[in-house]
Amino acid sequence: MQLRLEGVAQQAGSQAYLYPMTLAPVPGAVTILLGATQAGKTSLMRVMAGLDRPSAGRVLVDGHDVTGMPVRERNVSMVYQQFINYPSLRVFDNIASPLKLRRKAPAAEIAARVRELAARLHIDHLLDRYPSELSGGQQQRVALARALAKEAPLMLLDEPLVNLDYKLREELREELAQLFAHGDATVIYATTEPGEALLLGGHTAVLDAGELLQYGPTPQVFHYPDSLRVARAFNDPPMNLVEGRLQGGRVTLAGEISVPVHGAGGHDDPVTMGVRASALRLAAEPGAVAVAVPGRVALAELSGSDTFVHADTPVGNLVAQFAGVLDLQLGEPVSLHLLPEHIYLFDADGRRIHAPRRPGGLASDVPGGTVAAAGAGG
Repeated sequence: MQLRLEGVAQQAGSQAYLYPMTLAPVPGAVTILLGATQAGKTSLMRVMAGLDRPSAGRVLVDGHDVTGMPVRERNVSMVYQQFINYPSLRVFDNIASPLKLRRKAPAAEIAARVRELAARLHIDHLLDRYPSELSGGQQQRVALARALAKEAPLMLLDEPLVNLDYKLREELREELAQLFAHGDATVIYATTEPGEALLLGGHTAVLDAGELLQYGPTPQVFHYPDSLRVARAFNDPPMNLVEGRLQGGRVTLAGEISVPVHGAGGHDDPVTMGVRASALRLAAEPGAVAVAVPGRVALAELSGSDTFVHADTPVGNLVAQFAGVLDLQLGEPVSLHLLPEHIYLFDADGRRIHAPRRPGGLASDVPGGTVAAAGAGG
């Protein structure tokens, strides 16, 4: 199924929820809507589903204009942040309900499909229970199984894992990635978490304050953000951003720190240099030409098996991500090393002008993600 939004906008009074945008998700694949809270993800999904009519623009399905067609007349399945199950039905019947409504299949075939989906989501031992007897995570799995059972050509998932605990989210992310990879539906998945977008793959549309900033294959959008706004949205922890000046192939930062940049000229132009937390090192790698930035530890925090070090430096506060558990004391001197080939540069208007090289080609060989959106620049 080919879904296409043409010049879609959403406004209520003086409040704009979506600015005019055109987006055509890849059919039969996963498209991630990535953005912070109130970026416009839910508003966009409600327009896609037919729950809301856009203030402007058209919604097309396989070339047919369905703008304003109510959701009950569309073959769409949707899972919300707050899971919804039928409280009076057992888990088995909750999952089977769309099959019974849409397919005149033998009872044995429906039962086999229900048990297959339940096994994939690890709830096959709960089929005889009622939703009130389940945990929140189990209820969300039931809602996901029912959405999958519907076999709709368009599946919309609005942050379906946000209310689950960390361990369960990790398990379900991996399961969903496998389920989507073997399905035929066009899946639209909204999330605030860059890591979730990277795990699910597919394509990513980055939204911010109701604007579509960039759309393209997820790895491409991640490695080649078109703008500062995209770079901020698609990094967790946030990308380190430092003000400097580009002149003669070098970026000069505060504290007389100078970073060479291959392939970037400049004539005393103001720039913002970006470097990901994972690209910083505590020591220079053998044979590498690294730039040392001195500082002191302001905070060292553990997240899973990684240590995040916040350091006060002459160029500002920097965050570095290191594997393992590091024993660092507050105020301890620390030197963060960055490799010039890992940096991004953005001009005074926030447009990307330089990105790290990737294996197989130069950064300049790969364009930014494709966007067709009125007023959705960086």
